[in-house]
Amino acid sequence: MSYKNFPMVPRVIFGRGSFNQLSEILAPKRLSIHAPFIFLVDDVFKGNAWLTSRIPLSYEDKIVFVSTIKEPTTIQVDDLVEDIILTTKALPSGIIGIGGGSVLDLAKAVSIMLTNEGEAKDYQGWDLVKNEAIYHVGIPTISGTGAEVSRTTVLIGPEKKLGINSDFTPFDQVILDSELTKDVPTDQWFYTGMDCYIHCIESLTGTYLNTFSETYGNMALELCKEVFLENNLTKTESEEKLMMASWHGGMSIAYSQVGVAHAMSYALAFLLGVKHGIGNCIVFDHLEEFYPEGVTLFKAMKQQHNITLPQGICANLSDADFDKMISITLNLVPLWENALGKNWKTIITPKKLKELYQKM
Repeated sequence: MSYKNFPMVPRVIFGRGSFNQLSEILAPKRLSIHAPFIFLVDDVFKGNAWLTSRIPLSYEDKIVFVSTIKEPTTIQVDDLVEDIILTTKALPSGIIGIGGGSVLDLAKAVSIMLTNEGEAKDYQGWDLVKNEAIYHVGIPTISGTGAEVSRTTVLIGPEKKLGINSDFTPFDQVILDSELTKDVPTDQWFYTGMDCYIHCIESLTGTYLNTFSETYGNMALELCKEVFLENNLTKTESEEKLMMASWHGGMSIAYSQVGVAHAMSYALAFLLGVKHGIGNCIVFDHLEEFYPEGVTLFKAMKQQHNITLPQGICANLSDADFDKMISITLNLVPLWENALGKNWKTIITPKKLKELYQKM
């Protein structure tokens, strides 16, 4: 039997205020004064001097503000890469992503596409990347997606929503500074935190489960319970614990897979543009049949934080729309295998999927 030899993030720094060490981390990585560092920053920080004034710019370094109103797309990656190539004198010294999962995924994808030919859509899938990415750093400003630690970068392409899943995708350096998450709005905090919680439930109940995934998954799950169900944490403790839950949740997926909620929410994102965290929540709310204990706990968390999920998002869809979503969802074979085993096609049929989507 051959085992997958996965890469991990080789360097990580953790602690409140650790963002201030970015300058000393990047200095030895500069290739020349003409090879800039490009900072991809979530545009919610536009005009936020508390964060942007601490980004260490020198020579021809630049900040590119990135809109995250929609899920990241392969076209967005191609446009960013083209802009960098046209406006820099040399290949950048590195790409630094500062933001949530969308920005971190864009940073990973751009760093890959600067050294690989063609378009980002050509690399959606498993192990299609040929050349090592340029140096890239991930700095999350919201916790839950696990994008800071995963070997994938999830993008919406012309045909599908699928990650560039490769050994060259993980960051070379991650900075976990929970202070950067202090201003996240409650609903966004919940949806993204639930992405982590749902990772854990899907990983821990899946057929791909092994001790590696289980150990990280259990740790992340316990942290999620502390953050979302207990009332005795300070804001700082809550932020630090959720940041570590996100890290461990991302690690638990490395050797396993996600499941039904992710498979179905990918199609909601592709067709309706529903953001990943809230999409997972909308789907998971209806999955008692597959994850009875997990969904019960989810509903308790939802109630505790007064979260109301959107209803009826699939109410006006045509049969063609449903067919497109079902086709996207059923193509995610590893997710279904993990969730339901080798015979998953006998359990989850197009008719069954349509009925589930119609509830949303």
